[in-house]
Amino acid sequence: MDGYDVIGSDDGKLGQVVEIDGDFLIVEEGTLRKKRHAIPKAFAHPDDGEQVVRLTVSKELVEDSPTFKEGEFDRNAAAAHYGLAEGYEEPETKGDGELTPDDPAWSSEQQAARSGIESASERRVKIQQGESEAGVRGRPIIPPDPHDPL
Repeated sequence: MDGYDVIGSDDGKLGQVVEIDGDFLIVEEGTLRKKRHAIPKAFAHPDDGEQVVRLTVSKELVEDSPTFKEGEFDRNAAAAHYGLAEGYEEPETKGDGELTPDDPAWSSEQQAARSGIESASERRVKIQQGESEAGVRGRPIIPPDPHDPL
C-alpha cells in the first residue's frame, strides 16, 4: 500500500501512504509543510486496481487527528481520537469489597443514610408508632410493611 493515495469518506484527498506501523497506516499530506497522520487500518479499504485507499472516516477527522512529533506518534492518543478502545485507560478500583464515597455501588438505603435522609422502613415505623403525620383520611403516607411485626 506504500504510495497509494488516501481518500476520505467525503471524497477528500488526504495524501499518500508512506508507512504501515502495526495497526496504523501512516499518511503524509502537504507539499511544502508536510504532516503525517496515523489512521487505524480498521477504517482503511485498499483498492489495488486504482492504487488508492478509501477511508470510512472524513478528511476533516483525519486532519484533526494527533500528528507525529519528531517521527513518533502516540498510539493511545490516535486510537482515542478515532474512538477505539485502545485509547482508554482502565479505571482505578479499590477492590477487596471496599466502597469509596463516590462509588455507584452504594445501595439507595446506604446513600440515604449518608445524606441524612430517613429510610422508608424508618418512616413506616414512625407512622405506625404515631410519631409522624399520617396521610389523607388518616391513612399512613407509606403503607405498613407486611413483614414488620405489629
